Amino acid sequence: MRGIELDRYDYQILEALQRDARATHQKLAQEVPLSASQIGRRIQRLEESGIIQGYHIALRPDLLDLSVTAFASVSLERHGEASIREFAAAISDLPEVLECYAVAGEADYWLRIVVQDLPSLSRFVMNKLMTLSLVRSVKSTVALEPIKHTTRLPLQPPAR
Repeated sequence: MRGIELDRYDYQILEALQRDARATHQKLAQEVPLSASQIGRRIQRLEESGIIQGYHIALRPDLLDLSVTAFASVSLERHGEASIREFAAAISDLPEVLECYAVAGEADYWLRIVVQDLPSLSRFVMNKLMTLSLVRSVKSTVALEPIKHTTRLPLQPPAR
């Protein structure tokens, strides 16, 4: 649970920042019926509360010679607390892994991986993932074409 109460203006600010994180307070004030200084104070409060974690740029991997996206399901040999921490630390050190989720079902984790090409994916799986002592198995699926990719959350202000 978050520690602060959000109102409709906070949600409007968050939605606008999701569209353009570089928007100035003055520009946001054109969309949200508050002054630029009020918007600035609200953004600072949202940052301090951790709701806004940071500001990032979106890069086109295909234009940076990173044309293969794969999803891997990973199963571990052991599942104790120490094993989970060890796996999380190892995965955190792999820049090819953009996202990692603990999941329920057949696998223990799902990874989103971005690499240059299929031989790079093979090397990554065989020489990095499979060499982790905790990993029992890896099943990977190569994405053919992105249909939808967004970081925008479906924000809904609470009904009052």
